[in-house]
Amino acid sequence: MAKQSDKELEAGLPKEFSNLKAKHPDAMLLFREGDFYKLYKEDAVKAALILGIATMDKLTSGIEKKIKTAEFPRTVLDTYLPKLIRAGARVAICDRLEVVEKIRKNEEPILSNNIDMTKKSKEKVVQEEPAKTVKNAAGKKPAKEKKVETQVEAKSEQKAEAKQERKPREPQMVTAAGEKVTHGHAYQSKANPEEWYFTAKMDGKQLKPQRMDAADLAAYQKKEMTVPQLMERYYPTKLMPKVSEEAFKMPKSIAGPEGNISVEKFNVYKEKDEQRADYGKYKFYAQIGDSKMSAVASRQDLNAYFDRVMTLAQLVEKNFGERLHLKSAYEKYQLPEGIDPKGVRVAKDRGDNKWKVSVDMGDKGRTTKHEISFDDGYSLFKAKTATREQIAAKYLNTEITGMLAAKSVKVEKSTSMKR
Repeated sequence: MAKQSDKELEAGLPKEFSNLKAKHPDAMLLFREGDFYKLYKEDAVKAALILGIATMDKLTSGIEKKIKTAEFPRTVLDTYLPKLIRAGARVAICDRLEVVEKIRKNEEPILSNNIDMTKKSKEKVVQEEPAKTVKNAAGKKPAKEKKVETQVEAKSEQKAEAKQERKPREPQMVTAAGEKVTHGHAYQSKANPEEWYFTAKMDGKQLKPQRMDAADLAAYQKKEMTVPQLMERYYPTKLMPKVSEEAFKMPKSIAGPEGNISVEKFNVYKEKDEQRADYGKYKFYAQIGDSKMSAVASRQDLNAYFDRVMTLAQLVEKNFGERLHLKSAYEKYQLPEGIDPKGVRVAKDRGDNKWKVSVDMGDKGRTTKHEISFDDGYSLFKAKTATREQIAAKYLNTEITGMLAAKSVKVEKSTSMKR
C-alpha cells in the first residue's frame, strides 16, 4: 500500500480534531504545527473571542464545507495560555508531529496536556500552565522546556516543605469548654478612625468585633491588659462552661408560687412593629402554660442564650420571674445597710388610688412615693413571694443611696466647720 502524501495527512488533521473533540467535548484543542498553534471549529471561535485574534474560513480537502480556524505564533503561548485559563477554558495541547505520526500508524493520538482551567488566577503563570511536552523529531524535550519543568518542580517541592513545616498558631487561651482562642487583637476602624474594636477567633471561627472602651484600649496598647482579660471583658459568655442540651428541651417544668409551671416555648425574635417603643430590638418570647409574654433581651442574656451558658429556667426566671411571681426573682433586691425595714410603707395613694411604696429614713429624710406594678402588688399581697423591703429596694434603692450620700457629705461639712 502506498504511503499517504503530506496533503492527505493535512486532510486528516481536522478529521482527528473531530474524533478527539467527541472524546473530550469540554477541552479546547490546540494543535502544534511548526511555529504556530491552530484551533478548529468552535474552539477557534471561542479562542478568538478570548484572545482577540482573527478567525478564517478554510476549505480543507476531504471536507465539503468550510471550517473555522484560528492560529497564533508558538512564541506567544506563554501569554495566551493564562488568558484562556482565566477565562475558564480547559485546554489540551496536541503535538502536530505526534498527531501525524499516529495518523500514519492509524492509531489514536495522545493529548500532550490536559489542563483544568478552574485554578485560581492568583497562582503564578508557571503553576497554571501545563508543562509543555512538545517533542521534537528525535523525541527529546528542548533544553528550555526542561529548565522550566525543573523550576516548577523545585517550587512545588519548596511549597510542600513550607506547608509541612508550618505549625498551627499557639492559642492565647483555652476556654472552660476547651475551645482555643487565637488571633486576639485590637484594630482601628477604617470608617471612623476614632473607634477601635477587639476581636478574636475561637477554634478558627471569627468572633463578632466589639467596640473597645478608651481605657481598655490604652491599657492594651501599654501591654497592661492581656487578650484573656479582654476576652473576659468583651466575650464573657464565650468563656463560661456550657450547660447541657437537656436543659433547653421543652416543655420544661420549673417551680412556681403555687406548684410547678410548664414552659412550652422559649425563643428570640426581633420586634417588627414600628408602632412599638421597642421596635427593632431583640426580645425573648415565652409561652408558659396558657400565658404568652415577651420582654426586651439584654445583650448579656442574648449571648448567654446563644452560647448556652444559662439554663432555660434561669433565663425564664431572670426575664419573666416577677411576672410569674417567683420568689427567687425578688431575692436580688436588698435595701442598703442601715435602713430600718420598719420605715417601709406600701399603701394606696388617696390622690390617684394607686399602690405606692415609700421609706421613712428617720433623720435622713423620707423618700418619694413610687407606684408599684400590678405584678409586684400581686407578688406582695396575693402570692406572698415578695416582701415590702424587696419592693422598696426595687423601686427606691437609687434614691435611698443618693440621700445617704448627701447626708454623709452634710455631716462632714458640719464637722469641718466645728474644727
